[in-house]
Amino acid sequence: MIWDTHAHLDDPVYLEDFDEVAVRMKAAGISRVTNVGYDFLSSKRSIKLAEDYDFIYAAIGIHPHNAVEATDEIWAKLLLLAKQPKVLAWGEIGLDYYRDLSPRATQKEVFIQQIKLANEVDLPIVIHNRDAHQDILQIVKAHPPRCGGVFHCYSGSWEMAKVLLNLGFYLSFAGPVTYKNARHTVEVAVHAPLDRILVETDSPYLTPEPRRGKRNEPTYVQEVVKKLAELKNLSFEDIAHQTMCNAETIFKNTTSL
Repeated sequence: MIWDTHAHLDDPVYLEDFDEVAVRMKAAGISRVTNVGYDFLSSKRSIKLAEDYDFIYAAIGIHPHNAVEATDEIWAKLLLLAKQPKVLAWGEIGLDYYRDLSPRATQKEVFIQQIKLANEVDLPIVIHNRDAHQDILQIVKAHPPRCGGVFHCYSGSWEMAKVLLNLGFYLSFAGPVTYKNARHTVEVAVHAPLDRILVETDSPYLTPEPRRGKRNEPTYVQEVVKKLAELKNLSFEDIAHQTMCNAETIFKNTTSL
């Protein structure tokens, strides 16, 4: 039983074969998926999927690419969405200095605001970080999430990871940990404590080896589990079980399920 803790199954690429994707996923032992919002509308779609499918849960929030869209009205609407029973986290939020689709000052302001909102509704946060390591560190130190958080598709160094682990964060691994040039990610995966790691696909993006180049889907999170098992010299079942337990710990709203 595996939990894909970060996917975007509301993406249009799944419109024609979503039910087939779900069948393949269940057959592969993927028992839960967190569908993650990146703006208000995708957050609503995530909740709708969670309502329609018992194995899907939702996270809501504004991605740094969409930071310029944030308004007081949007915050009020997201606070209402956050109270829905299958919403497990506030995310994905953070900073992206690679594409810079929103001004960096705006990204930082919106990131801080969402940490505060997550604290207000007692939700952990899901963090997107791309080429913004130092600013991310400064913000999470100055504005700690009260219910903890996850660095999705972790891409930083082991030195940064040690700081984040000391701050109580979880590190999530996706397809890139299987890539041949993923030296830093592999180093982190080898050293990260077993009780602080998660697995994800970020579907439809970041397809793992050996399926790289194809559309990603939750079934392929198996490849991430396999790689972590190899790196940590453990069984596939050990990693699947531990990452499921870890997800249940950070996403506390699942304790009644």
